[in-house]
Amino acid sequence: MPIELYRDKTHACLMFTDLIEEDGQAIQANQFLIVDNGTGAIIDPGGNLAFNELFMGMSRHFQPQKLAYVVASHADPDIIASLDRWMTSTRAQLVISRIWERFAPHFTKVGKTENRVIGVPDSGGRLPLGKTELVLLPAHFLHAEGNFHFYDPISKILFTGDLGVSLTTGAEAQKPVTDLMPHIARMEGFHRRYMVSNKILRLWVQMARQLPIDMIVPQHGAPIMGKPAITDLFNWLEGLQCGIDLFDQRAYQLPAAEIDPVSRQVRAPQGATAS
Repeated sequence: MPIELYRDKTHACLMFTDLIEEDGQAIQANQFLIVDNGTGAIIDPGGNLAFNELFMGMSRHFQPQKLAYVVASHADPDIIASLDRWMTSTRAQLVISRIWERFAPHFTKVGKTENRVIGVPDSGGRLPLGKTELVLLPAHFLHAEGNFHFYDPISKILFTGDLGVSLTTGAEAQKPVTDLMPHIARMEGFHRRYMVSNKILRLWVQMARQLPIDMIVPQHGAPIMGKPAITDLFNWLEGLQCGIDLFDQRAYQLPAAEIDPVSRQVRAPQGATAS
């Protein structure tokens, strides 16, 4: 069952957290449905592992033929690998960075995306949805080259893709985080590797602070809710060293380790000593 992040008489935001079997083979992922006055948008619908359950779950709350957009923060498989099936089963348009608009058709059969892709410029924009709009906010290199976050001015929810991610189960993702400090342990490793640099984080935080935000909702893990937790998130991100900040020549050396295709393990070369 989806979680209602927000609902009034004409507007709703639903989050699906547990559509993928948690067998360790695929990362937990959230999918989102926003409906305003009978018009809908799916945000980061995921891959084929999630499609059937998401389509059926959406259909219980909203008529699929009224889906206006499939909105993608970037072009990773866990974001839009199911694109072919959405292009077949609905009349929705794909909304994605211009950087990825000619790559996304590789997820579909020939011709499925013809005249159905809205390429978003680097500066972002405001996308009409029902009687309101989605604000497409630049979030480049967090972590993709062409990357956007999506702000809903009615619910005051900011959907942040891979920023704010925590590694949790689908059940744990249903409970919003209101105290950030104990939660950082589930976020830190992911952010240090997947976010490109502290400079980009600081630029993003400076922009995001200008919005009235009640909840930040990532594509993996739990929402972050309430002004104290959101303020703590901004402060933590501003000081986080990550990505290229942490790399030096040690990360770029000719490899010596051996990969065993049977055990799928990586082994040090014979004669090497552990460091």
